[in-house]
Order: sequence, then C-alpha cells, then structure tokens
Amino acid sequence: MHPDIERILLSEETLAARVRALAEEISVDFAGRRPLFVGVLKGAFIFLGDLVRHVTLPCGIDFLAVSSYGRQAVTAGAVRIVKDVDGDIRGRDVVIVEDILDSGLTLSYIISLMNARKPASVSVCTLMDKPDRRKVPVEARYTGFCVPDEFVVGYGLDYANRFRNLPYVGVLKRAVYL
Repeated sequence: MHPDIERILLSEETLAARVRALAEEISVDFAGRRPLFVGVLKGAFIFLGDLVRHVTLPCGIDFLAVSSYGRQAVTAGAVRIVKDVDGDIRGRDVVIVEDILDSGLTLSYIISLMNARKPASVSVCTLMDKPDRRKVPVEARYTGFCVPDEFVVGYGLDYANRFRNLPYVGVLKRAVYL
C-alpha cells in the first residue's frame, strides 16, 4: 500500500469483479445496439478501458474533458468544455462513463449538453457514487459502488495529478491534502 494511503477502500480484485458485472449488465441492456461510451477525462480513463473490454457488443468510444471555473477546491458548478466529443452523437445511445458522482453539478451539465445534441438515449455509468454529497438530482443508471464521503484516489482518480496509477481505490491521508 502507498504510504500516503490511509486504507484501501476497494481492492483491485473487487474493482475487477464489479467492472465485469457492470459490463455484462450494459451488454444485456443495449443488446442489438451500438452504444457510444463517453469517458469523462481524466479520472474515468482506467475505468472506461476496463469496462469496454468486457462489453460484448460493438461500441464506440470517445472522451470529454471538463473543467470547473475558478480556483475553488470544491466545484461551484460552472463548467467549461476543455475537450469535446469528436463526432456527431445524434441518434446514438450514449453512455457517459464517470469516475465518481458526488455533487452532481458537473454531471448534470454534461447530461444536458449531450441531450441537446439529440442522442437516442443518455445513460450514466459511474464507478463510485457519493449520494450524501448530491446538490442536484442526478442518478446513474449503472453504479459500481456507493462510497462514504472520504477523499479517495487510485484507479484513475487523483489528488494534484498523483495516485491515478494505483490499482485500487484508497482513502487519502488527511495530512496529504490539508
């Protein structure tokens, strides 16, 4: 375990099993269709990669990067697109793949943005959900884990662009980010 990690919240094995189960569920739900998976950068890139390797139907992959305005440690909800999807999503089944759903402010913006482009459907698949932090009503159709309101890193999630490469999700020691 990394010395800056207080404890492992989700082990590598636990993550792998749940990601496979989510991929199976998505494969059944979208049978006969070709969904477009849109990963929200940077945090979702590992989750998305693992997820789509287990999806058993043809699919497309794209990425979206967003940034909150300002210098607050907590998002104020104002969002700007840093990298947009490359193609037209009109008539496509879009699955937004997110690392963690907490306040819902950013994800609410992304869902509205995608819906304005007239897709066949928009669904959300999140690795982790922190429902206690929700500020706007956003629900994920597919949720890997409900997690407590703690600062988590690893498996794509970072703090100051560190810890993304950890193969597990761990709780960061408070002394590291305070």
